[in-house]
Amino acid sequence: MRWYGTPGSWQRYLSYFFVGPLLVLNLWVVEQFYLYFEYLINILVIAAILAFLLNQVVKRLCQRGLSRPNAIAIVLAITLLVVSILLLLLLPLALQQAEELLTQLPELANTGNQNLRHLDNVLQRYNFPVGVDDLTAEFVEQMKGLAAILPGVAITTLGKFVDTLLVLILAVYMLFYGGQIWRGLITLLPQEWRTVVDRSLQVNIRVFFSAQLFLGLFMFLALIPFMIVLQVNFGFLFALIIGVAQLIPVVGATLGIGLVVLLILFQDAWLALNILVIAVVLQQVKDNLLSPKLVGNLIGLNPLWQFIALLIGARVAGFLGILLAIPLAATVKTTVLHLRAGEQAAS
Repeated sequence: MRWYGTPGSWQRYLSYFFVGPLLVLNLWVVEQFYLYFEYLINILVIAAILAFLLNQVVKRLCQRGLSRPNAIAIVLAITLLVVSILLLLLLPLALQQAEELLTQLPELANTGNQNLRHLDNVLQRYNFPVGVDDLTAEFVEQMKGLAAILPGVAITTLGKFVDTLLVLILAVYMLFYGGQIWRGLITLLPQEWRTVVDRSLQVNIRVFFSAQLFLGLFMFLALIPFMIVLQVNFGFLFALIIGVAQLIPVVGATLGIGLVVLLILFQDAWLALNILVIAVVLQQVKDNLLSPKLVGNLIGLNPLWQFIALLIGARVAGFLGILLAIPLAATVKTTVLHLRAGEQAAS
């Protein structure tokens, strides 16, 4: 046997050599395109995802005998009711607590600084100094700087409100005309890709976003009673942070719980420990009981590949890339496996 392999193997290795740089170049082009049209792409993609999820409910109502216009009208009425409740009742409460938290952060940081100094003194008795003075001083300065941006919060909130209305209006139009646009986009793909990409992408987006929204809502609603019973300051805001963090796959739960526990730690160490235990228990219920029933093996991605997909998505398109990374990566995997199966069947 020759040490350099068969000609076919060299051709395969040579193709791998060129595929890597081309893939990186294409990702760079996608990143530049996204950065140039960032606002427009964010609005369109979020509206498309919302319209797609609402369309799943419309389809179920149509299966029960309703006409599509009537089904759309019912779904839009319910959606408008839910959005109105969020904007008029829950959002003002969350913004009020967020503003109060930012105002009190320097004071909370000073309290946390005192607690850490006490911990440092205790550890020094056992010849295990930590030296938290410099770290806490820097943290206090950062918190003061964060509180200084409060005057701009109202303007940002107003802009987000306008963006939300724009997303809702676009979602309505997409419910009526989005199917035609999607079929036109699918025809741009090679013939052998169209069916598998269409079916796989729709399934992955539906399963992923439906599951993440439901799991985030579960964590939010489950934490609210404990926040009330334990009389946690800014409890509604903290529960909302943990719930919204669930939208970020793989690492979102850890980041949300860690941030909330750190903020509560500045108020009361024992209270922070209680919230940590409760949040972790609820997280285990979510991961081991609810998530397998909602998602199962439909995504079919190894956790390591999910993490890599998140890093690539964050690098290319920021937070929007993080949200879309898992369903897009799962679609790519399904498409590649389908094409390989077709090649093996042909040979």
